[in-house]
Amino acid sequence: MRHQLFFFDLDDTLLDFRASEQLSFVRTMSALGYDGAIEPVFQDYQAINVALWRSFERGLVDKDFLKVERFRQTFAMHGLALDPEAASRLYLDALPETVVLVEGALEVCAALSQHGEIGIVTNGVEHIQQRRIASSGLGSFLSFVATSEACGHAKPDVRIFDYAAGMARAFVPEATILVGGRLDADILGANRFGIDSCWFNPG
Repeated sequence: MRHQLFFFDLDDTLLDFRASEQLSFVRTMSALGYDGAIEPVFQDYQAINVALWRSFERGLVDKDFLKVERFRQTFAMHGLALDPEAASRLYLDALPETVVLVEGALEVCAALSQHGEIGIVTNGVEHIQQRRIASSGLGSFLSFVATSEACGHAKPDVRIFDYAAGMARAFVPEATILVGGRLDADILGANRFGIDSCWFNPG
């Protein structure tokens, strides 16, 4: 096998973030005392969240703002008198407890760990991603986790890939591949960094 270093995106590549997100959102709204129809609120939350993450990746907003603002906008859209800061805390506490693995993720990591080194490169919150990995059972196959929060730069910025390469035992560009689910963050970033990439697109 030519590749010896495997960079993996985390959400929607190894972990089913959409399933985890919905479970966490439902738990959060229930804890806040909301008992109305959840699906339309969740759909709007998702759209707002994606837009804010895109702004974060362009350096237009910071992560602390994003974590609360997605709930503030959602609640305002639906006229809900709920506390967005409390919602953010509850949601982030719930995420590590609602981990759902992508089918085959454990098997792939177990197999690749026999051939080389595996690391995570994610645009996520450091302590949340670490807790989610611990809950997933993937941790024993991973050498490192590079988060945008710890690095200070988000994919597709090449600096997070450089940061991840510095965490690896050995980095040889020609023997490194990134596996990720987003063309505009994972694949574009790997291309700019000069490494191979594999677009994970189950759809």
